[in-house]
Amino acid sequence: MSAKWQDTLEQRQQNLKDSALWRSRKELASPQQTHIEVGGSKLINFSSNDYLGLASLDQLKGQAIKQIEQWGVGSGASHLVCGHQSPHHELEQSLANFVGAQRAVLFSTGYMANLAVASTFTTMHDLILQDKLNHASLIDGAQLSPAQFKRYAHTNIKHTEQLLINTDYENALIMSDGVFSMDGNVAPLQDLKQLADDQDALLFVDDAHGFACMGSSGRGALELFKLAPVNNVLLMGTLGKAVGSFGAFVAGDELYIEQLIQSARSYIYTTALPPAVAGTSIASINHIIEHGNELRVSLKRNVELFKQGVKQMGLELMESNSPIQPLIIGDEQGALDLSQRLYELGFLVSAIRPPTVPKGTARLRFTFSASHTVDDIDALLMTMTQVITAKGADYGH
Repeated sequence: MSAKWQDTLEQRQQNLKDSALWRSRKELASPQQTHIEVGGSKLINFSSNDYLGLASLDQLKGQAIKQIEQWGVGSGASHLVCGHQSPHHELEQSLANFVGAQRAVLFSTGYMANLAVASTFTTMHDLILQDKLNHASLIDGAQLSPAQFKRYAHTNIKHTEQLLINTDYENALIMSDGVFSMDGNVAPLQDLKQLADDQDALLFVDDAHGFACMGSSGRGALELFKLAPVNNVLLMGTLGKAVGSFGAFVAGDELYIEQLIQSARSYIYTTALPPAVAGTSIASINHIIEHGNELRVSLKRNVELFKQGVKQMGLELMESNSPIQPLIIGDEQGALDLSQRLYELGFLVSAIRPPTVPKGTARLRFTFSASHTVDDIDALLMTMTQVITAKGADYGH
């Protein structure tokens, strides 16, 4: 190994440790569910994005086995070679119908979908505008694009409009999270849609954390504003969170989806999802159509119980009605210490630190599932009271 490279990387890693920014993977010795095992410890999981509790649902596990028996374990090629199989095609149609779009196209991950949209639709003469707190994949996609790239203040429509009006461009693409993954709040999509209409722009919504678990029918953040992925609106949804499976899709009008199929590098030059995964996702979407309302009711109950309990403790969460409930701690080491103490007492709650969130806003990110019970929530709140009282700290203010 190069001595120079070794010294450089060792110093970088030491700097992360010294700044309380070192990250460690936790190896789960159990399925992804609300009660898990990590390192021999039994924990209640408040860190997962499995919002509807479908990742380990017996019905879907059985469907996955059937799909593997029929389709095998791999697709063998990219979609445009010979990897596009019947389950892929059926899933795209199911997703398009579910969200009210003309068409949908599958991607292996939401990250790849976001890279595709930013780089496929824009040229050096165009403009990409993004919310300051967008997910890293949206930012990376814009940076890979030849277009001008500007970021507006978080959810600030006036700033967005100013950037559109005061910039020279041929076409404009506004990109925003639907539900912001670290804050849990919802983007002002109705205002963004109106602005896109007024300025003849395209609006792209990354609804990874809203799809299937928000909206009266589970169609996500767009549905909260009575919007759909039609005309000048594109939607990205993931299948690895509330749907409990794996993969992602972009939905919209035929013209946009066909352009992605023809030109998106992260679609053309990668192996298609295993067909059995696509087939299982179809079963999951059907389950959500049939049972999603009761699951979302349970999820909302759990979130409200937690918010009420935290308020009674004299703490203040960030403003969020989503399954993501952040408690600002401030300093990185403090967030790590509190997360570790909860871990020792039987709860997995992630400490989120820079660069994922801005410096000085390190936090505990509590995420909830429809599968959590009232007893799970009560146990968490009792333990938080115990830990925070012992710390004598003033969190969430």
